[in-house]
Amino acid sequence: MDYDIWFRPFVWIDYRLAALFMVIIPLILLIWAYVQKAEAIQRLLTIYWRVSSLLAITIYLMIAQYPISFISGLMALILIPVSLWFWVDLNDEIEFQNSGVLKLIFTSWRWAVSVYSVLSALAFIPFLGCAFSGNTLKTPYCRVWFEVPLLFKEYFHHNTKAGFLGFLAVICLVIYLVYLSYFVLIKLGKRGRSAIQH
Repeated sequence: MDYDIWFRPFVWIDYRLAALFMVIIPLILLIWAYVQKAEAIQRLLTIYWRVSSLLAITIYLMIAQYPISFISGLMALILIPVSLWFWVDLNDEIEFQNSGVLKLIFTSWRWAVSVYSVLSALAFIPFLGCAFSGNTLKTPYCRVWFEVPLLFKEYFHHNTKAGFLGFLAVICLVIYLVYLSYFVLIKLGKRGRSAIQH
């Protein structure tokens, strides 16, 4: 491990914030929404989990230290806030439903994760060069982003080869991109900004 990277603590803080805002809190909110039978919030959180699965794919790409992980990571940070605010019908339904603690916390989380995603995306842009140069990828400047994913591997996939996990991540990324392309090119034209299929 290299200790000459001044921004290493910020990278680790970023991963911790991502775990809190993008995994733990939305999981709690989804369970809460099902208990409360808040259908609009359920639907929006289900869409969120589908979109944010790109973050999980990115973690496994980083375990294998694939350069494309820097592109998929930035892409996830852009798509997540879009997925949370894009749907007009869900926005209206959530806005006009009875106010309560769930709605308040959900709305606060939605704003917080959107602001966090935008700021993280802006901070991540300088590292895009890591995706396009094999030599740059070997520098501590880029490799600092692999430290948390590799620690994750040690905890949860200790006996699994990084290359195999990366291979599975590439397959998942291809499936994700195929579905995203299908949605943008075909379903979006039919449904517009409505999350409810007619």
